[in-house]
Amino acid sequence: MKIILASASPRRRELLSQIVEDFEIIPAKGEECADRSLPPECVACQLAENKCDEVFQKNNNALVIACDTIVVYNNTLLGKPKSAEDAASTLRMLSGKTHSVITGVCVRRGNKKITQYERTEVRFNNLSEQFIRDYVAGGSPMDKAGSYGIQDGGVVQSYSGSYTNVVGLPVELVKKIIEEVLADE
Repeated sequence: MKIILASASPRRRELLSQIVEDFEIIPAKGEECADRSLPPECVACQLAENKCDEVFQKNNNALVIACDTIVVYNNTLLGKPKSAEDAASTLRMLSGKTHSVITGVCVRRGNKKITQYERTEVRFNNLSEQFIRDYVAGGSPMDKAGSYGIQDGGVVQSYSGSYTNVVGLPVELVKKIIEEVLADE
């Protein structure tokens, strides 16, 4: 059976390889569209489902896995930064505070499609202006929701929930959904 990860993220590729031996990478190319008036969990799931459906249309003989990670602070959805200034602003806003990381996961094979989400609460360290400048200059925040990577030192003080969810692919949830999708085969 062919398995496809509908993502170009090297972090998602690495995490999926912990539970699936052989898979292809076929990133979704469509614009990320979701009804932002919905609860954040629904937005993350809708975005993951859109990616999954897009890749499944051209690969309907495969099992397709798609994820979308969003960061939520004070009921505001924080995506990937649009610029270095945007990244620095986001890091200042989250400094010393707790926010939620929600990853929507969609797995589809044949007529069976399951979409669920994982939520992790993350508390930032108090970040100095110098740390923020250096961190942004290093480029790490630019391709990450919330402008940070939990795996990068110095940013996160603590978290409650799934570590791999914050990286971008909640391994335990993905494994469970794959098993559910394949259960009836």
